[in-house]
Amino acid sequence: MDILIKALHSQGHTVTVVHGLECDFATAVLKDKDLMKTLKESQYDLVLTDPAWGTGVDFYELLQGADLWLMRVDFVFEFPRPTMPNVIYMGGFQCKPAKPLPQELEEFAQSSGEHGVIIMSLGTFVTEFPHDIADVIAAAFAQLPQKVIWRHKGDRPATLGNNTLLVDWMPQNDLLGHPKTKLFVAHGGTNGLYEAIYHGIPVVGLPLFSDQYDNLLRLKERGGAKLLSLATVDKNNNFLEALQEVLDEPSYRMNMQRLSRLHRDVPMEPLDTALFWIEFVMRHKGTGE
Repeated sequence: MDILIKALHSQGHTVTVVHGLECDFATAVLKDKDLMKTLKESQYDLVLTDPAWGTGVDFYELLQGADLWLMRVDFVFEFPRPTMPNVIYMGGFQCKPAKPLPQELEEFAQSSGEHGVIIMSLGTFVTEFPHDIADVIAAAFAQLPQKVIWRHKGDRPATLGNNTLLVDWMPQNDLLGHPKTKLFVAHGGTNGLYEAIYHGIPVVGLPLFSDQYDNLLRLKERGGAKLLSLATVDKNNNFLEALQEVLDEPSYRMNMQRLSRLHRDVPMEPLDTALFWIEFVMRHKGTGE
């Protein structure tokens, strides 16, 4: 949401962000698995709030009283659902045209020739793997003619090929928008998948937790992704076969490019839509409901 907050600031608005209390006490409570299990199994109406809100604030009342809901959803990617007039969809609001790559990455991408580049990132929370899984992934990449840019920390996999570049960080949106990029190996996070849709890049998905499996299922249903489990990437060369299938079968890229055209062909950019409706609520002191 940092992009949206900066956009509001640029238009002269003051923004108050409500977030979880970041202190040793809250961290200790959340990390106490036994306590959290007890709370979940009990029917307590317990909410941790910032002291500024006082003791009479109910988190659910705050949600129910909201005049406007901004949802990171685009029905190009989403399934039909019942909705209310004060729900505004802004899926892909963070997506933007690619910027030039740093020189090292640009030279590496250009060295791929006609085969192109694969990029792999499993998000900010997962940057390294158990050695056996990392070796399987690296060995699969080594058998491909494409170059690979892999966001990976930790020990260098023993099976790493000369075609693979390990990086601590990557300009993901800019790489997805690069003309040499052919495939995105991803965990299925919402931001990454919308960037893949925006740039029309097919996906091999390795979901880990939360909404990632559901996100990748939606993309698979639209013919833009191949879905695997990180726990079984070493079974019968299924990771290598998934990479080859998505690279060699034109329908994956064609389907993603179609989703990209639909996602981009809108009367107003998602971020501008969000800004308009936020300011609408400000002008009218609510949505009138």
